[in-house]
Amino acid sequence: MRKPFKITLALIIVIAAIFAYLWPVIKMELAGSAHYTEENKKEYEYYTPDILKKIPRVSANYEFDFYNVAGPGSLIYSVIFFGTTDTSKINAYLISRHYVKQDTCSVEGECWRGSDPGETITVSVVPKINAVTVQVDNSPQF
Repeated sequence: MRKPFKITLALIIVIAAIFAYLWPVIKMELAGSAHYTEENKKEYEYYTPDILKKIPRVSANYEFDFYNVAGPGSLIYSVIFFGTTDTSKINAYLISRHYVKQDTCSVEGECWRGSDPGETITVSVVPKINAVTVQVDNSPQF
């Protein structure tokens, strides 16, 4: 075989290997949504913001969601805790992190704001299914 052919073939193999190695991350980056648990380590580490990683686990049964909302480009991260409607530990945690409860909220629940003007945290009780949801909305500020 000619030397240029061997070099080209080697480059193609290296590029293919790099692409195969990075494909899971590329796939997560391009995803419009994800539903996962803490046991799904790659998704948990990639999608979950620190505020939700450290939030008190008010129930042993909980799941996470991520949505990339088209339009204004909002990123929505949430956790739902099943089997409880008690938000006191979550509220105390948010206060300890210097979040302030807002007087009004555009959705049903309690809205909280921290130092980031583009971030809103909503804590909602869903009595029908005996659950608490915590949603982090990261919207760009124009």
